[in-house]
Amino acid sequence: AAAAVLFQASPGFVGVAPRGALQSTLALQATATAETMGKAARSAEEAVPTSPRWAPGWLTLGRALLVMGAGVSGAAVVGLRPGVGRPEARISCRALQTGLVGLPNVGKSTMFNALTQSGKAEMKNMPFSTIEPNIAKAPVPDARVDRLAALSKSGRVVHEMVEYVDIAGLIKNAHKGEGLGNQFLSTIRNVDAIVHMVRCFEAPEIVHVDISLDPLRDAETITLELVLADYDQCEKRMKKNEKDVRGKVPGADKEQSALAKVLALFEVGKPARMAVLTEDERAAVKHLGFITMKPMIYAANVAEDELAEGNAMVEKLRTMAAESGDQVVIVSAAVENELVGLGAEERAEYLESLGVTETGVQRLTRATYEMLHLRTYFTCGPEETRAWTIREGWKAPKAASVIHTDFEKGFIKAATVDYETFVKFGSEEEAKKAGKLRYEGKEYVVQEGDVMHFLFK
Repeated sequence: AAAAVLFQASPGFVGVAPRGALQSTLALQATATAETMGKAARSAEEAVPTSPRWAPGWLTLGRALLVMGAGVSGAAVVGLRPGVGRPEARISCRALQTGLVGLPNVGKSTMFNALTQSGKAEMKNMPFSTIEPNIAKAPVPDARVDRLAALSKSGRVVHEMVEYVDIAGLIKNAHKGEGLGNQFLSTIRNVDAIVHMVRCFEAPEIVHVDISLDPLRDAETITLELVLADYDQCEKRMKKNEKDVRGKVPGADKEQSALAKVLALFEVGKPARMAVLTEDERAAVKHLGFITMKPMIYAANVAEDELAEGNAMVEKLRTMAAESGDQVVIVSAAVENELVGLGAEERAEYLESLGVTETGVQRLTRATYEMLHLRTYFTCGPEETRAWTIREGWKAPKAASVIHTDFEKGFIKAATVDYETFVKFGSEEEAKKAGKLRYEGKEYVVQEGDVMHFLFK
């Protein structure tokens, strides 16, 4: 890649230009004055539009000085301050994708519309009202982001995003292509996690695909169809992999061992995520993308007045889910639909009247993050407060890479304070004065709720 400079023109502007565009106006050194930087920035700002190498997305907001590429005189040590922007073309992470599945008419589309506030999913009292999968993103609800933004007086607030996929309803024998089965199965293989909506409320006026309401039977129908789809794939792969085992292809024996364990579960109608696999075995079959290997949450869709405590149907579903180690979250699609049009105070009053403090959306999001072993850290400042999602156990350099890959490569240390301490003192500066700001190195494992900015070269 061509050498480039991402420079600070003022506290609220960061630009980027080819290194050559700045050579005539600035000798890049770590001790450059703000006035000189401002003049160089104006020159480079004019140069950027004339160079086809630099798309508009490279002009971004933030508070950083970043030098990239060989041949730049002087070693610049850069402090990534809270609120830094990032070139969109170099983002190294994507929105978590969650698939909503279930029988027709269980409330998937209602929940999808409530989650994403998109109105994309058509809702009808008939099977297969969803044909093409609906896809939309929704911000991850997190009051901590808003609190940090208020304290930092941020001009912009950015929540993490979850991408929801409302997939066509599944019926018995879908693995053979009945109903919209083939389309359903091809779509669901691409998601990170599955939310299995199960109807747990009586409503004679709402048509049930099997006429009668039985949450356990309904859940087992979906599970069996997913298992059968994986079974066919597993059986075919085992036959093909036998040749590789005989030929002593590296890794083939690990894959065959894992396939045998998974197939044994499929034969008794159990999902692949129940298999006890070694790390090598799990890695060997990852490329197959078994649907039942994906983490799953059961969303028990109840009536409005049962949101707080659930009902007998929910308890039966919990007993069944416990066998495979899956979690059950109580939601009410009807309540979520009502909440969409309410203001903050009205929402709080409505939830209080139902005996709950958080919405089904918040419950599902928290459960999904826990299930996928995800963690959130924050950056904040006058320009922007933002939440970042990482995997549990990630060290500081890897966590920095979700902002920009260069931050991992040139990582020096991370200025860190936990969320509660930040809120207590009101800012990073005040936390530092109180001796609560820590400078963590490359081996630091980022904790849930850390407020950070990174120093790198």
